[in-house]
Amino acid sequence: MSTRAWRIVALVLVGAVAVATLHERLPDAGQVLAAFSSARPWFLVLAVLAEVASLRHFALQQRRLLAGFGVGMSIPRAMAVTVSRSAIASSLPAGSAISAAYAFRQFRTAGATRRAASGVTVLSGVLSGVALLIAYAVALLLPVDGRPGAMLVVVTLALALVVFGIDFRLSRRLYVPVDGADEPPAHGLLPKLAATARATLSNVRDLPPGSWTLSLLHAGVNWATDFACLAAVAAAFDLHVSVARLATVYLSVQLVRQIPLTPGGTGVIEVALLAGLVSAGSPEGAAAATVLLYRLISCWAIIPIGGLTYAVMRRRTAAPVPSAAVPQTPLPAGGQPFAPRLRRLAERRRASATPAYDRPPTRAPRPPRVLTGRRPHG
Repeated sequence: MSTRAWRIVALVLVGAVAVATLHERLPDAGQVLAAFSSARPWFLVLAVLAEVASLRHFALQQRRLLAGFGVGMSIPRAMAVTVSRSAIASSLPAGSAISAAYAFRQFRTAGATRRAASGVTVLSGVLSGVALLIAYAVALLLPVDGRPGAMLVVVTLALALVVFGIDFRLSRRLYVPVDGADEPPAHGLLPKLAATARATLSNVRDLPPGSWTLSLLHAGVNWATDFACLAAVAAAFDLHVSVARLATVYLSVQLVRQIPLTPGGTGVIEVALLAGLVSAGSPEGAAAATVLLYRLISCWAIIPIGGLTYAVMRRRTAAPVPSAAVPQTPLPAGGQPFAPRLRRLAERRRASATPAYDRPPTRAPRPPRVLTGRRPHG
């Protein structure tokens, strides 16, 4: 079967599960509006802060990997690349691949070699997947009772600040490992997968332990703060669901999200998240309001911000760089009699700014002297 056929089959399966779960339980507009009117704004502020922290730690993850390869990138630029990547991945078909190619180009612009840029791109995805598996293991240890509240979100944000402080202390250390030779291009699916696995293992061996372990920590905080955003929105609508059930629903949706069915998972994530919350015992109106507001904060609002950031970065990249040459003396437009004199002054100024060993000779060398005359008799 082709890739398109597999996507159609997956969409049909997701739709069938959603219809079976939400049969006769779809909320109407009145219930959703009533839930929005009863939302607590303090939790919405916490949700926005948690999502900003999630984006920040994804940017810090890539920044730390670049530092492991000896490439420096400022935090504002890393944030700009992250927001632009998120907008591309959420709005374009095959957005994940286009987002990875965009990140590769930005890493190369920052000074990374081809091997370092591809290594950061691959390792970022691998470490995010490992952190998601660790999050699944942590979700099994959560207590069954207990609803999401402000304490959970505040503790998660405090943990994010601690990790950010550790990264800030280590930001001055720029590791420069040995850059190995590039492998020849492989042909075929299995040889390409094997070459990618070998390159990834080689990059992990070359990176200092502090670099990839801190990147893994950033990836874990990225998932934790994104879940804290969902928990804050659920608490804003007083959703009757435990933290363990909410974490299970969130991680299940993230598993569905890894399958590129639609751009950014639009439509699939909303349906899967609504079905999970309703099946967990949440009221239909509050569950729909939670899904809409969470997706607004974590996805839909990032698209215009990321598009604007992408446009600004592209304009700055395309701007001509002023040359460091000696400034030319402008010639007067209407004073033609003075032009030859000003031209001679400008030539003298350029000559005086040129090092002595680079200056052209001011005059031709004198020819060797030839002695003529009679030879003296001995």
